[in-house]
Amino acid sequence: MIKSMTGFASLTREEPHATVSVTVRAVNHRFLDVQFRVPQSCADVEPRLRALLQKRVSRGRVEVTVAVQTRQVTVPSVELNETFIAALNGALTDARNRGLVAGALTPGDLLRMPQAMVISEKPVGGDAEPSTTVSDLVEASVDQALADLDTMRVREGGHLRDDLHARKATLAVLIEALATAADEGRVALEARLLERVGELATQVPVDQNLIAQEVVRVAQRSDISEEVARFRGHLAHWDALTEADEPCGRKLDFLLQEMNREINTFGSKADGLHVSERIISAKAELERMREQVQNVE
Repeated sequence: MIKSMTGFASLTREEPHATVSVTVRAVNHRFLDVQFRVPQSCADVEPRLRALLQKRVSRGRVEVTVAVQTRQVTVPSVELNETFIAALNGALTDARNRGLVAGALTPGDLLRMPQAMVISEKPVGGDAEPSTTVSDLVEASVDQALADLDTMRVREGGHLRDDLHARKATLAVLIEALATAADEGRVALEARLLERVGELATQVPVDQNLIAQEVVRVAQRSDISEEVARFRGHLAHWDALTEADEPCGRKLDFLLQEMNREINTFGSKADGLHVSERIISAKAELERMREQVQNVE
């Protein structure tokens, strides 16, 4: 399935206790690169947000920005991760015993480690329920924004698919014309060689059968029928990839590289009128397709 890597989505959800705004931007990237910007009070929900994103996006650079405005009076809450701190202290004690480090674990050390504590906002009175509701609201808002982003990427992918399909059809016509020109060139080369050998035979006695076999062998070196058959197979594989459900951007990029190799082989082997012209046109069309495929997930 052809889906664009670029897209944008933005939404705002309002509830009695909070307002959540989400912005998602996606651009081209070779791999999946995700950046989240969420309030510190909602840091605990980030792993769930990342899981939601990975269900919808497999490649590209994606930036997710979340803003939360609560309508309740809150106070900061700091909770120590005692399990992590105990494990860290044990590791440092072992390191000190071995002479690798010196000094005790300080509060400053803990502040530099995000795993050591959880900072959140709690409403005055100690009721934790509103905080949980805000996290759920953030998760639901991001999920909706990602759905909107996916809709846009599918729509843009449709335009890419139409353009690539048209270029592929043009390329197929060029390859068939190139195959015809190469066949005509091979036949013409064989005729020229036989004519030249005939002229020489009037001056030097030669074995006509042996010469004819050698002429055919030389002419066959310009035969590109195998390469043309492989290229047709690449075009059929292209259709299979674009009609499948999974992302196909990387596979299409690799397939274009294989097509380019075949065309380079055409240029080194084929001989005939208009062969070079059609090879140049085919390579130009492949380059345009390659530029478009860089936008496909």
